[in-house]
Amino acid sequence: MKQNVNFSTFADSFESIRPDSFSRAGLVALFDYLEQYEEECGSELELDVIAFCCEFTEYESLEEFNETYNTREIFETWDEVAENTTVIMVDAIRAITGEL
Repeated sequence: MKQNVNFSTFADSFESIRPDSFSRAGLVALFDYLEQYEEECGSELELDVIAFCCEFTEYESLEEFNETYNTREIFETWDEVAENTTVIMVDAIRAITGEL
């Protein structure tokens, strides 16, 4: 059984299960990305908050991303990060990264 989910239901699901995982702006960006992904692929995704939290992480800055990954390579732009993983821009400095 499938249920269509609007942004309000999506945000409420995160708020009840993982309230600190994404900012409100991050949730909007993630929701828009996932809807676009569904349209482009022609397949429906299941609303699984835990899975999305495992797949995607919101970073306050590029510096935070670099500190978290602590690789030999220091990324200087979000475009460089996007060459290696999915990047969903939230605003000019914050982004969500992950693989779907």
